[in-house]
Amino acid sequence: MNEIFKNPEIIGYSALLVSSFARLTGKTLLAPNSKDMVRELYQAPFALVSHGTQADPIFCYGNQTALELWKMTWAEFITMPSRLSAEPMFHAERERLLAEANRQGYIDTYQGVRIAKDGQKFLIKDTVLWNVEDSQGKRYGQACIIRKWDFLSKSN
Repeated sequence: MNEIFKNPEIIGYSALLVSSFARLTGKTLLAPNSKDMVRELYQAPFALVSHGTQADPIFCYGNQTALELWKMTWAEFITMPSRLSAEPMFHAERERLLAEANRQGYIDTYQGVRIAKDGQKFLIKDTVLWNVEDSQGKRYGQACIIRKWDFLSKSN
């Protein structure tokens, strides 16, 4: 994964994640004196995911914790439509929350059941969903920081 830390697109997107989160929520993702933002975001103890602005948004970022939760490689994760991270029965609620965050800039009440590649379900909570945008308001997608999750039994 060392190539990720040197990729100019990932470096730029990481900066957008950090700056848009701070601008919209008034909070920080990393310590203000972060020396290696890309590595710190990728190795953070919270899950951090983001999707683009496509009609059917595709994940464009998932940190190490997120990849472990979804039991995927980077290559698998960044080619998956984000709607597939939730079971079909939860798509309508997920879309409603994404639209609410789109209107408000962010929401900090986001939670829901997600499903890993192997079928393991988990409830994400203590989650903030925000619009990834630059200082001029150009949208690049939406991101989600997941601080807590509970694994559910596979029969749920």
